[in-house]
Amino acid sequence: MAQKVLIVDDAAFMRMMIKDILVKNGYEIAGEAQDGNQAVELYKELKPDLVTLDITMPEKDGLQALQEIKKIDENASVIMCSAMGQQAMVIDAIKAGAKDFIVKPFQSDRVVEAIRKVLG
Repeated sequence: MAQKVLIVDDAAFMRMMIKDILVKNGYEIAGEAQDGNQAVELYKELKPDLVTLDITMPEKDGLQALQEIKKIDENASVIMCSAMGQQAMVIDAIKAGAKDFIVKPFQSDRVVEAIRKVLG
């Protein structure tokens, strides 16, 4: 059975890029969210195997969403996505429980490598 991934990014084209990479590599898309509030609600509802979570989003950013998801499920597998130059935020995300991070713009092999590393 394909592993299910929840994609969270406020930019529709970034969600589309990640979705294309994942589908081509045999993953199932559990759902998509465009902000941290939606991410937390969909996590509760869909219980995906993995979440790709953008750091910078309106309403609730990726770090806040990560912390809430970890409260719901301390074993949640979350990979943070960030643009270049957000190293401090990436470190905060790893400390908060993110399993890995990928830097935008994405290289598809890096995305797949991160997901395989986290999901085994």
